[in-house]
Amino acid sequence: MKKIALFSAVATLALASCSVLDNKPETEFSKDNYFTSEKNVELYAQKFYDEFSGYGNGGSYGNFYFNSLNDDQAQRGTTIWTYTSVTATNGVWNNCYSSIRQANILIDKIPTIDAMDNASKAHWMGVARLYRGYQHYKLVRAFGDCYWVNREIDENDADIVYGKRTDRDLVMDSVLADMQFAVENIKESAERTEFNKAVAQAMLSEVALYEGTFCKYRSAQDGQKPADEGRAKKYLEVCAKVSKDIMDNANYELNTDFRANFNSLDLAGNKEMILYKHYVYGVLAHGTIDYTCGSTPVMGMTKDAFNSYLGIDGKPCAPGTDKGTAITILAADGKCDVDHQVVDISAVLAARDPRLSAQVDPIVHFVNHGYARYGGAESTSTTGYGVLLFDNDAIPTVDRQSIGTNATDAPIYWLSYIMLNYAEAQAELGNNSEAKDAIDAIRTQHAGMPSVDVTIAAAGTTLLQEVRRERRVEMMYCQNDRYWSLIRWHQLDKLDTRNNPDTYLGAYAAGLDGVEVNAEGYIDTRNGIDRVYDKKYYLFPIPTNEIALNPEIGQNHGW
Repeated sequence: MKKIALFSAVATLALASCSVLDNKPETEFSKDNYFTSEKNVELYAQKFYDEFSGYGNGGSYGNFYFNSLNDDQAQRGTTIWTYTSVTATNGVWNNCYSSIRQANILIDKIPTIDAMDNASKAHWMGVARLYRGYQHYKLVRAFGDCYWVNREIDENDADIVYGKRTDRDLVMDSVLADMQFAVENIKESAERTEFNKAVAQAMLSEVALYEGTFCKYRSAQDGQKPADEGRAKKYLEVCAKVSKDIMDNANYELNTDFRANFNSLDLAGNKEMILYKHYVYGVLAHGTIDYTCGSTPVMGMTKDAFNSYLGIDGKPCAPGTDKGTAITILAADGKCDVDHQVVDISAVLAARDPRLSAQVDPIVHFVNHGYARYGGAESTSTTGYGVLLFDNDAIPTVDRQSIGTNATDAPIYWLSYIMLNYAEAQAELGNNSEAKDAIDAIRTQHAGMPSVDVTIAAAGTTLLQEVRRERRVEMMYCQNDRYWSLIRWHQLDKLDTRNNPDTYLGAYAAGLDGVEVNAEGYIDTRNGIDRVYDKKYYLFPIPTNEIALNPEIGQNHGW
C-alpha cells in the first residue's frame, strides 16, 4: 500500500469518517475512536499524497504540461491571468485550509495513541507538520498574508475566524519551523513512493528557495513588503544546506537519460528519483500522453523558450538559426492523413542542447499540417512545436491516444531539481564555485554539454543568469515552475505579451498555407488576445465570500 498510485483509492473512507463531530454508534468511525493504532494513522495520512497530482488521475489534469500562464508554452488565444477580477470563492484558499484542518486533527491525536512508540509518533507528527507547513506555504505564495492555523478551529476561535490576516513573513517562519521539525523526525528510507526524510528535505528545499528569493527581490512599489536581504540570506542558507544533504545521500544520483525521468513505465530503478507517483495500468493511469499527441492543438513551446536552449558547443545560438526546412510528408508513409507540407527541424535540433530534442518533435506541425508521430492520429501544435517529452514507444498506440490508459510514472521530486535549487541558492549567496559545480554536473550527465564557463564567456552573462536559464531548460513543462520562478524573481512583467512578443510566437512557418505568422514568418498564437501585466497579479484576490464573513480580512493590493 506504499505506492502513491494506490493511496487515493483507499484514503477517502478514513477521512470522510474522521471528520464526524457528533456522537455515532461504535460501529462507525469518528475522530474520537479512529486513532488507536499506527496503521490507522498511516491510512489517514494517505490523503496527504493527493497533494502530488503528478500526471493526473484518469482524465484529470496533472501538474505537468497543463500550464500555459508562463512564457514557455502558448495556447491558441493567449492565456490571460488566473484572476482578472475578484471572485466569490477560491479553490486554493478552500482546499488549503481544508487540508490544514486534516493535518491538525492528526497532530492533535497522535500523542493520545498508546499503541505507538515514541519514534513512530515523532515520524507521523513530522509527516503531519510537513503537510501543514506546505499548505500554508501555498497560501502565502498565492495570497500573501493569510491565517496561520495550528489547531483544529471552530466558531469560538475569534482570533482566526474574525481577526486580521497574519503577516506573510510570520506565517513563513512558522512554515519553516514545521518543515524543519519534519526533517529532524521523519524516518530515513530508500523508498521512493512514500514520505521519508529525503522527501521532507526536498520539500523544504523548494519552500526555502522560494522564500529566500522572493524576499530578496520583492518591492514595496508593487504593494509588497520591501526587500529583506537578511531574511533572504537566512532562507537561502537553509535551501543550500538541505539540498546538499540530499546531494550527499548515496541513495540518489543523476542518470544519463534526461527524458527517462518523464516517460518511464516504472521509475523504481531510477536513482535520480526522490519521490515519484507510480501508475498502474487498469488501476490508476492518466491522459498526459494522449493530451500531448492529439489532433486538438497541444500547447506548444514558445519561440522564447525554444531559443533558451544553447548550441551543443555551449554557446548561444544566433538569431534565425531556429528555422527549419519545408518538406512534404505523405499519407502513404503513415505520418499524416493527407499529403501536405510541414517544417523539418531535425538539423536545428541536432545543433542544440540534446534536452531540446528530448522535448519537441523533429517536425513542426500545426492545424491542416499535422504529423502522426507514431502512426496514430495526427497531432497538431499551437506553436508548431510538438510535445514529445512524455511519450513512450513501448505503449500500444490505442493506449497512447486514450485518456486514462497512460501508465508512465510521474516524477515529484528528483535530484537534478534539487541541484538546481542548490545552485541557485549558492549563486544568490555569492558562492559561485558551488553553484557552478552543480550546474556543470547536470549539464554533463543530462546533456553532455560543456561547462557553464563556456556559456558565460560567449554570452557575456552572469552565473546567476545561467543558473536561471539552466533551470528553465531542465524544468520545461514541469509543475509550472517557470511561472512561480518569475513570481519569486519579481519578473512577472516578462509575461506581458505586448512587450515580449517571443512569448506568443512559435516556430518558423513562412509560406505554408493555413497558419497565421508574423512579418518574419513565425507562428502567431495570440488570436487577437494580449496578456497585459499589472503588479496586482503577484497575488490572487481574497474571495468576496471570505470578506463578507469577516471584513477584517481585507483585500490584496490592487484588487
